[in-house]
Amino acid sequence: MNIEEGDISKGHLEQENAVPSHFEKYLAEFVYGGIDGCVTTFAVVAGSVGAGLDSAIIIILGFANLLADGFSMSIGAYLSAKSERDNYHKHRNREYWEIRHMPEDEKEEIRAIYREKGFNGELLEQVVSTITSDRDRWVDVMMKEELEMIKDKKSPLLIGFFTYISFISVGLIPLFVYVWDFFIPLDLNIFLITSILTGAGFILIGLLKTYVNQTKMWKGALETLLLGAVAAIVAYYVGDILDHLLSR
Repeated sequence: MNIEEGDISKGHLEQENAVPSHFEKYLAEFVYGGIDGCVTTFAVVAGSVGAGLDSAIIIILGFANLLADGFSMSIGAYLSAKSERDNYHKHRNREYWEIRHMPEDEKEEIRAIYREKGFNGELLEQVVSTITSDRDRWVDVMMKEELEMIKDKKSPLLIGFFTYISFISVGLIPLFVYVWDFFIPLDLNIFLITSILTGAGFILIGLLKTYVNQTKMWKGALETLLLGAVAAIVAYYVGDILDHLLSR
């Protein structure tokens, strides 16, 4: 075995052993569901505080938003992923039909694709012959090279599930102190404590986002924190302005 073959075999084994867990596989859905849950719920809380609403009303509005928006977002994520998968299979079935009924035209497309990649002469014909000798491999190449479509191996159902779980779990942070205060009154500034806890939640979910996007940790945490802060400030002052207008 030469060096190149050894490197390829080693890399192939490492790739096979690096099987992501369900959480790692759906981490992107968890992150973006969590961001949306935290932002929207905290915006509801901030807007309600700006309008001077009682804690009981804040809890009601917060949970109504949390459950309804979380369900809506998860359904949207599920339907979007399912639509993409259905579209992939539709085009894949079409490629099988074209290979079966127009094999020469499809071979010429393979030849044109690899000619553009720099293959010529006998080598080009060997590549075309190898690819077209197996129908499944032929379709896989057409899907990737011609249509630029790659199958998403993630389950649409689990995409919706992880989106909903993250939306609910992270979205609970802005409501936690209000629920606690409702049952066990706290002689503290509830909104201030809520803002601090929510800020910590934004930073945590922002750090997870850097793992998904492979960006700098401070950048991901700061972006998410600023996003939540801007949404809360806007909601707070909208609630305050509307309260003054409607109270006249």
